[in-house]
Amino acid sequence: MGSVSGGCVEGAVVTEALDALEDGAARMLEYGVSDEDAFAVGLACGGRVKILVEPVGGTGQGAMPLDVLEDLGTAINTRLPVGYVADLNSGARSLVGPERFPDRFKSNRSGLEEGDKTFVAIHNPPLRVFVVGGVHIAQHLVPMAKSCGFDVVLIDPRPAFASAVRFPDVALSDDWPDAALHAAQLDSRSAVVTLTHDSKLDDPAIKAALRTDVFYLGCLGSTRTHAKRVERLKEAGFDDDDIARIHAPIGLDLGGRAPAEIAVSIMAEITQILHKG
Repeated sequence: MGSVSGGCVEGAVVTEALDALEDGAARMLEYGVSDEDAFAVGLACGGRVKILVEPVGGTGQGAMPLDVLEDLGTAINTRLPVGYVADLNSGARSLVGPERFPDRFKSNRSGLEEGDKTFVAIHNPPLRVFVVGGVHIAQHLVPMAKSCGFDVVLIDPRPAFASAVRFPDVALSDDWPDAALHAAQLDSRSAVVTLTHDSKLDDPAIKAALRTDVFYLGCLGSTRTHAKRVERLKEAGFDDDDIARIHAPIGLDLGGRAPAEIAVSIMAEITQILHKG
């Protein structure tokens, strides 16, 4: 599945992979690609590429143990961030949490560590964004978020707003926002956006999100609207640190006012917070 170079070394890698299945041992491959060859197969430039080939359950050094693969699958299916670590000297294979390679988990990038002696494959849970309110802004924001690689859920208990006609091919929830977010088990790979401009719907969602470690919480509304929101949240027991997590007025200040322009500013802010904090 997929490719490793755009076509110029795939044949050699397939041959090595078939050999690995025969002898049960892993191997680290390295290829040089000239600028001319790279351009011929659609790459912008040449360079060198290293490729780790591992048979699963093999008996040779560096094979991926079947139980490690099963544990990796369990972690992925339960949305646990996990790193697969291959010691290229000893052949040992193990799984680690974000505390081992925090920078790689944060940037979501696999690669070589410790003088190219250790390969780390990062498996973060898929990014998710929960949009509360099936309004016009949401109709533009949802496809943008999907294009940026987010799994999207649209939450609105009002059937006229959260409909398949307005949001085709989108996961819809007609539960009350706090119930829907609680059931979703929000985590640090989740973002929440409230757009209804109705405190009866937005406030329960905001409170539910603030009780989790979502990486982004943005709320539609003017500065005056947010000031009233802050008063309600303080009355509900949330402190200044909690409230400081809310991005309101929502989105980067790009100057646009049309629904699509506001959606662009929201997606831009989510992207900025995801990568820069």
